[in-house]
Amino acid sequence: MKAVHFGAGNIGRGFVGLLLHEGGYELVFSDVAAPLVDAINAASSYTVHEVGEGGVDKTVTGFRAINSATDPEALVAEIATADVVTTAVGPTVLRFVAPHIAAGLAAREASRASLQVMACENAINATDLLRDEVAAAAGESWTDLQNRAVFANTAVDRIVPAQPEGAGVDVTVEPFFEWAIERPPFGDNPPQIPGAHFVDDLAPYIERKLFTVNTGHAAAAYLGARAGHVTIAQTLADPAIAGQVIAALEETSALLTAKHELPVEELADYRATILRRFQNPALPDTVGRVGRQPLRKLSRHERFVGPAAEAAERGMSVSGLLAAVGAALEFDDPDDPQSQELQQLLRDTDAAAAVTRITGLGPEHPLFVDVLEVVHARQRQL
Repeated sequence: MKAVHFGAGNIGRGFVGLLLHEGGYELVFSDVAAPLVDAINAASSYTVHEVGEGGVDKTVTGFRAINSATDPEALVAEIATADVVTTAVGPTVLRFVAPHIAAGLAAREASRASLQVMACENAINATDLLRDEVAAAAGESWTDLQNRAVFANTAVDRIVPAQPEGAGVDVTVEPFFEWAIERPPFGDNPPQIPGAHFVDDLAPYIERKLFTVNTGHAAAAYLGARAGHVTIAQTLADPAIAGQVIAALEETSALLTAKHELPVEELADYRATILRRFQNPALPDTVGRVGRQPLRKLSRHERFVGPAAEAAERGMSVSGLLAAVGAALEFDDPDDPQSQELQQLLRDTDAAAAVTRITGLGPEHPLFVDVLEVVHARQRQL
């Protein structure tokens, strides 16, 4: 069996690639970073170091890497004979991945079993987005090619921090992970991925993860940056900030219970687990790394505005989420282009237009006025 994975970074090697290796797949990484591709091809194995309680070292073998920018033909040939294709590139990069998959399907023998495609991204229904991009790239031939692949949405969760100096292609991760995958698209032939679990309805898993792990992580980053903290663990050791993060997550949990009927006690345990993970002293994750790309994280269907908008539509409390949004608007990192773009937008744009441009909310939405006041507050600071 063979799996092609787009994105040979830390998540690709330390999470998705590791589980595919444990499932018996030959691994082909695809990336555009030439030094990383060369480093992977120069190694016969790499180690995934799990740090924290219960962590162990795991060795990955049987892999190679292709530079998709310089050798697309080789990548297409690998996809044409692969069993599985996965991604961990970021939702905005999927449109660049799609043409390679479309070309691989075109080169694939029609008699082969369907290619199993899963986008492992921090976004709701990212695989649906990828499928649409593949269809667009295929154009008129999509009618003939679509039966050569099945596309399944996933929800993935594992903290992979910035790596220590000199780590090479080894990766440091936390012991905890979760990979939930839609069952129905695969019929009776799901991929072999140890530790993954297949579910009939993925929506509760995606939103539980995005609105708890991603919301909590980003909230801690922005609130911590405002307070002058350096790491997420330091931030959550500050009782006042920890209380603000908990307040935001209690609001997202209330939404998840109302929307998906997830049990209150189960979500309370899940929140506690998440906060313990964030405080893992062996994961020196920085507020700068977690907080980067604030414009994406403040967009309409992301970790703050997404749940806050749905909660506001139901008349539920959103004060904790709005406090996190306020901290995100103050995130001013000179090394992060999106941070600088956000600050310039706030300086140059009137508050109402800024709300719509940043969050996608219109004046008719019940959350608009509350976010407008948060934007006003930041603009008064500036």
